[in-house]
Amino acid sequence: MSDSSPSSGRIYTAALIVIGDEILSGRTQDKNISQVALWLGIQGIRLREVRVVPDVTEAIVEAVNTLRARNDYLFTTGGIGPTHDDITVDAIAEAVGVGVIVHPEARAILEGYYETRGGLTEARLRMARVPEGADLIPNRYTGAPGIRFDNVFIMAGVPAITAGMLDALSGTLEGGAPLLSETVGCWVQESEVATLLGDTEKAHPTCQIGSYPFWREGRTGANFVIRSTDAAELAACTRALVAALEAMGKPAVAGGI
Repeated sequence: MSDSSPSSGRIYTAALIVIGDEILSGRTQDKNISQVALWLGIQGIRLREVRVVPDVTEAIVEAVNTLRARNDYLFTTGGIGPTHDDITVDAIAEAVGVGVIVHPEARAILEGYYETRGGLTEARLRMARVPEGADLIPNRYTGAPGIRFDNVFIMAGVPAITAGMLDALSGTLEGGAPLLSETVGCWVQESEVATLLGDTEKAHPTCQIGSYPFWREGRTGANFVIRSTDAAELAACTRALVAALEAMGKPAVAGGI
């Protein structure tokens, strides 16, 4: 890759492929384009193009090979579930010229997740299949991980799960300005502050807030990680979040709990 120092003027770019017949038919309204674009902006990476393709192997292969070649990063959403028509993994493996394997770590994650949910069926095991040589992207919602192969990031189509995978990738991509962060902890249920977090992010568009709930000492709490490439904006967003939590009677703990 080229010089990524600020003085080089290097602009890192990404493309997004949204995969799914349901998007093209209008039955499902895509919400991932905006959240991927906003997340990339916070990472200092520019989303340069988006393509929506059907659940057709040839279309996915062509889009993957075209877009990954002319961008630093390629993200895909959709088509990695447990059903027979979820063909994204197979299509991307074909595009990059490798086989498909069951990733042992992904299998172990799914075995643990489904241990009390009916067990790991053959259909569910499909979600452990990856292009050979790929790494995993954590998924704290349903266990089924996302996948990284070189500069291609394969993610779920469900927006909340996609958001969690993006959060797991925050600060890990080579790109623009360094990503800065602050952590604030609070004894509060995540659901109580969902709207507050969204409003705070909206008021500080260069910032991103990740929420990490936990159960400790017999009660529920959450740590909130605020990220931005702008130190002044990061500080302003953190102050606003602390003030909003304290206005609810929920004292904030600097540095997390």
